[in-house]
Amino acid sequence: MTNYYCLVTGLPDLSLDDGKLNYTVANFKTELYPQLSKEDKKLIDLFYLKFDNENLLKLLKDKEAVIDASLGNYSVDELLSVINSFKEELPPDKKFPSYFYQFAALYLDSSEEERIGIEDQLYGYYYDYAMSSSNAFVSSWYELNLNVNNILSALSARKYKMDVARVIVGSNQVALALRSSNARDFGLSEEVEYLEQLVRIGDTEDLVERERKIDLLKWNWMDESTFFHYFSVEKIFVFLMKLEMIERWLSLDKDKGNELFRQMIDQLKDEVQIPQEFRK
Repeated sequence: MTNYYCLVTGLPDLSLDDGKLNYTVANFKTELYPQLSKEDKKLIDLFYLKFDNENLLKLLKDKEAVIDASLGNYSVDELLSVINSFKEELPPDKKFPSYFYQFAALYLDSSEEERIGIEDQLYGYYYDYAMSSSNAFVSSWYELNLNVNNILSALSARKYKMDVARVIVGSNQVALALRSSNARDFGLSEEVEYLEQLVRIGDTEDLVERERKIDLLKWNWMDESTFFHYFSVEKIFVFLMKLEMIERWLSLDKDKGNELFRQMIDQLKDEVQIPQEFRK
């Protein structure tokens, strides 16, 4: 496993300028990503893959759509080749995730009315793909996100007398339970330790506060899950996730974004210490 002592201890000094984040997710890709090993780049690629998902969906809707591919892993021409491969019945190119072809086939074989209802399937495929990562932390991170989204969707659907199964994506055990269980807790109290926390979040009426609580749950999960990681790719992965979270909050709410940003800086100062086993 690659040790990133120099990279982690040399993480950019994150600072605010007139309430704006000077270091961004885009900066990470151009400045830190090239320093990672080939295998670790694949883990970070999973994060940037979500931008490819968005671009693929736009091109499926309109092949002339103007998209920004700078944050994704693939160019516009590469994504169009996926769509054309299906239309021309060519074999899939293994350079792309297999679910690209799976979703393209599902989308292009559907009617206009059906397409509206299947867009979420792309994200279900994405989570299933990311959860297959051989890195235990990264796999668990994506499963956490899938579970949080699905459980909150299920709670909302049940509240408004909707068909729960129709709002669930993915195919892990939690998704299967949500689709099939009529129990108050969907039979997940023993399996999902944060279920009650999500129930309380689901009852939050203020949407901004609701989002803050969701991000706080994820933030705390990342801290706990990487407590004993010092200079590994997991620490770098968490830095990127938190960077994106703060960037999003700054775009939505300056005050809340600034508060999250200050918390991150304080935590980085505490976390990036040389552990005893690295000292001479």
